[in-house]
Amino acid sequence: MHLIQVLIQTPAHSRIGTALTYQSVQPLAPGTLVRVPLGKRETLGVVWDPDPSAAVPEGDKLRSVTAALDELPPLSADWRRLVAFAAAYYQRAAGEVALAALPPQLRDLSAQQLQRRLRKVAQPTAAAGAVMAAAPTLSAEQQAVMAQIRQTDGCFLLFGATGSGKTEVYLQCVQELLERQSDAQALVMVPEINLTPQLQARFQQRFGPLLGDDAVVSLHSAMTNPQRLRSWLAAHLGTARIVLGTRMAVFASMPALALIIVDEEHDPSYKQQEGARYSARDLAVFRGRQLGAKVILGSATPSLESWHHSRPAADGGRYRRLEMPSRIGEQARLPLVRRVDMNHQPRRAVIAPPLLAAIKQRIAAGEQSMVFLNRRGYAPVLQCGSCEWKSACPHCSAFRVFHKIDRSLRCHHCGFAEPVPRACPECGNLDISPVGRGTERLQEHLVELLADVRRPGSQTPDQPDGVPVHVARIDADSTRHVGSLQSQLAQVHSGEVDVLVGTQMVAKGHDFRRITLVAAVNPDNALFSSDFRAPERLFSLLMQAAGRAGRDAAISGQSEMWIQTCQPQHPLFEALKRHDYPAFAARQLQDRENAALPPFAFQALLRAEARTQEAAHAFLASASACASELLAGLPGFDRVTLYPAVPMVVQRVANVERAQMLVESPSRPALQNFLTAWYDILHATRQGEAGRGLLRWAVDVDPLAI
Repeated sequence: MHLIQVLIQTPAHSRIGTALTYQSVQPLAPGTLVRVPLGKRETLGVVWDPDPSAAVPEGDKLRSVTAALDELPPLSADWRRLVAFAAAYYQRAAGEVALAALPPQLRDLSAQQLQRRLRKVAQPTAAAGAVMAAAPTLSAEQQAVMAQIRQTDGCFLLFGATGSGKTEVYLQCVQELLERQSDAQALVMVPEINLTPQLQARFQQRFGPLLGDDAVVSLHSAMTNPQRLRSWLAAHLGTARIVLGTRMAVFASMPALALIIVDEEHDPSYKQQEGARYSARDLAVFRGRQLGAKVILGSATPSLESWHHSRPAADGGRYRRLEMPSRIGEQARLPLVRRVDMNHQPRRAVIAPPLLAAIKQRIAAGEQSMVFLNRRGYAPVLQCGSCEWKSACPHCSAFRVFHKIDRSLRCHHCGFAEPVPRACPECGNLDISPVGRGTERLQEHLVELLADVRRPGSQTPDQPDGVPVHVARIDADSTRHVGSLQSQLAQVHSGEVDVLVGTQMVAKGHDFRRITLVAAVNPDNALFSSDFRAPERLFSLLMQAAGRAGRDAAISGQSEMWIQTCQPQHPLFEALKRHDYPAFAARQLQDRENAALPPFAFQALLRAEARTQEAAHAFLASASACASELLAGLPGFDRVTLYPAVPMVVQRVANVERAQMLVESPSRPALQNFLTAWYDILHATRQGEAGRGLLRWAVDVDPLAI
C-alpha cells in the first residue's frame, strides 16, 4: 500500500488546513484527482505533494482512496504552486482554494460520465484551407508597444487611453505567441461577466477560422455547470488555446500557459470578496513570474499600486510601463470635458438646462448620449413627510431602495423585499415620497424632459409628428433575465436608443460607436468619503465613462463629457478635464506616502460576524490582546500595528452584526509572518470564552475597502 496526501474542501476554519493521509493500492502522482471518504460521505480531492512532517493515522484509522480519475492528466506542479501560494498569502486552507478552483460538476461525475465528457472535448479543427482573419494595420504607438513586448520578458503595464487600441494589442500578442509556439495557451481576463461575450466574439472572429471555434473558451460564474466543466476540460487538456474569463479564470488549469492578459486591471471586481479573498490581478502576476510567461496589465486608469510598481527600474519599479496616449484614427480625439457648476443652476435641477440642451442637439444630429448614475433603483429611500419614517431594512443597518417598476422596497444587502406600503407604517400618513434618485427615476425624468422631442426623420403617415425619443436603462435590475443584457446592448449598437441611462455596467469596456456625449449626474459623494481609495475609484469610473464617447474617429471631434458638480474646482476634476491620469496619480501617491497608506504600507483586516456587536468586538479585542502577549518576540512584530476594533460601514446585514480590526505594517514580509503566526491564535480564541456568540471570522489580506 502507498501512503498519499490529499487536499479536500473543508469548511472554513475547520482546522483541516493541510492534506489528509490516505492509502492507495497504486502510486498516484501529485495533482491526480481522486475520490476519498470523509466521515460518512465521499468527496473529491487532489493528491498533493508529500509532506514528511504530516501526521499519519495509526492502523485501522487510515482510510483508502475510493477511486482515482485516471482519465485526466494530473494538475501541473505550476498549478499546485499557485494554489499553495494563494492559500498561504490570503490565509486560507489549501484544500479550500484548490477545490473551489475546480468545476463543481467534476465532483459528482462517475468514471463513465467523465469519459463521455472527455470524448466531447475534441481537438478543435478549422475548415480546410482556412487562414487567420487579417489583422488591421497598427498605429505607430501600437507598433512601438509591440516591439517592446517582443524584446522583453516579465510584466508590462499597458497604459493606453480609451479607444487607443489596447484590445488589438492583445490580439496581436496572442497571434504572435500562437505562431511562435504551436501548442501555447493564452489567458485573457476581464473584470465583469458582461464584457466576456463581446471579447470572445472578437477573438473567435480573429482566430476561429484557423484554430476552430472550440479553441477559444470562456470561464466565468454565469456559465452552467456543464458549460464550465467543458471549458475547464478543454483548457486542462490543452485543446483550448485561448481562455477568456473573469477573476476565477486565474486558477484555470492550463499546462502550456505562456501569456496572461489582465484587461482593465484597476477594476475592483478582480478582488474576491467571499471565501478566499484573493486578488486575481496579483495572482496573475505571480503565476506569470513562476512560469516565465509574459503578463500584460492593461488600463486607461491603472490602479495606483500598478502605477507605483511601473516606475523606472532604477527607482525600484517591477513592471515595464508602455504608453499609448492617443486614440486610433487621424481624426480621433478624447472627449472635451465640461464641468457644470450646480451651484449656479436652478434649485433642485436634476439635469442642468445646458446639459439638457446638449442632449437635444445630439438627438437632432442622430447621435446618442449616455447619462451615468451609479445608483440603481428609483430612489435610495422612501420617507414620511409627517413623522420622518424612512424605509429602513429591518435586518440591516441600511435603507431599502424603492423600485417603482414593481412597487417594491428592496434591500441591496440582504435581498429582503416587500411591497411599498399604502401609508406610513408609523403614523398612517398617506404622504410618503421618494428621496434621492436612482437610474430608474432618472430614466423617468429624462423621458419627461424629452417628451416634446422627436427622432429626426421618423415621420410616417401614422405618426406625422415623428417618433418620441427612446430613453433606455441598463443596470443590474433591467438585466436580471437571461439574454436581456445582450438584447439591450444590441439596441444601443443598432441606433434604436437615443439616450442611455446606466450604472458602471455601461461605463467601461463597451465599444459604443454612436455615443458622442456622456454625462455624470451626481459624482460628488465620493470626493469626501472616508475611504482613501474613493477618489481613485471615482477618477477611474469617470474617465472610463468618458471613454464611451467618440469611439468612432469620424465623430470623435465633437464628443463631450459633462460633469454636474458642486465642486467644479476640485483637483480631481481639473485632472480629468485634461485627461491627465499621471498628474492625478502623482498627487494621490504623494498623499498616500505622507499618510503611510498602500502602496507604501500593507494591510489586512480581521473581520468578525456575530449576533451582537459586543460579541464581535469581544472576539476581536481578545485576538488582539493574545497577539500582543504571545507574539511579542516574533521577528518584525514591532513593525506591525493592530488598531482598535470598529463596526463595519454597514454594521448589520441579515441580522448579523459585523465588526473589523485593521492590521498594518510598512513591511509585507513582517505582516505575512505575523498573520501566519496569528492564525492558530485566532482558532484558539474562537474556541474560547471570547468566541461565544461569534458566527464566523475571516482575514482579508490587501483589502480594497476599509
